[in-house]
Amino acid sequence: MARAGAFVVFACVGASQAFVVPTATVSGASTRHTSSSLTMAAENAYHKKDFWIAPSILSADMAKLGEEVDNAMSAGADIVHFDVMDNHYVPNLTIGPLVCKGLRDHGVTNPIDVHLMVSPVDRIVGDFAEAGASFITFHPEASPHVDRTLGLIKSYGCKAGLVFNPATPLDHAKYVLDKVDIILLMSVNPGFGGQSFIPSTLDKLREARKMIDESGYDIRLEVDGGCGVANIKEIAEAGADMFVAGSAIFNNPRTKENYKETIDKMRSELADATIA
Repeated sequence: MARAGAFVVFACVGASQAFVVPTATVSGASTRHTSSSLTMAAENAYHKKDFWIAPSILSADMAKLGEEVDNAMSAGADIVHFDVMDNHYVPNLTIGPLVCKGLRDHGVTNPIDVHLMVSPVDRIVGDFAEAGASFITFHPEASPHVDRTLGLIKSYGCKAGLVFNPATPLDHAKYVLDKVDIILLMSVNPGFGGQSFIPSTLDKLREARKMIDESGYDIRLEVDGGCGVANIKEIAEAGADMFVAGSAIFNNPRTKENYKETIDKMRSELADATIA
């Protein structure tokens, strides 16, 4: 059974990038965005989907990134998960706004979910907004003014979110839920792909789901790390409705058919999930 009350994603407007129209006005959202280049069929598809699968391009073949994203999206995925690491906040260095813009220039119209594992945060928000990001999420430890950073993200017309490491409590979210569109729980320690799911994340998901439901706000609950066919049902039953999967999707052979087989299995597991 799918969860009701999902919202739909904006994409930021750098150079007339696409976005999906939200089902309701979000307080604090900018009016700077332009008209969407997505088809009405694509918009309707997002309205109908309650569970979103977000392949993490950190596990893709970077030499063929545009092709990899095209194959994953046409195989049934919903959102591009874009991991940004600075070798400061986390011990790894990945990709930046130019790659995000490159995906848009390549023709990617699906929402791009930019996960900032950087410190400081505010300096780079505008760069990703102009590059075509849809979601921008960050870790509260990386910003001295969480409320201000959320407002900055939304001023560009993007959806804003907070990311919580495995040992980070959810306290930061309680006082800014009116500005939060997505809560992302890390189910591995950030920095590298291919890690195993941390089981205690399930209890944290239940806590976050309870907080979201009691708030009355339309907030996505995303999980990132060690998510695959074998455990996606259990993760959904704990409260998640958005699932980042990297190596679980981008595995050998690197073909659209293989990606579709994996995503179809995930959808099948989600269809069997019992949602309270």
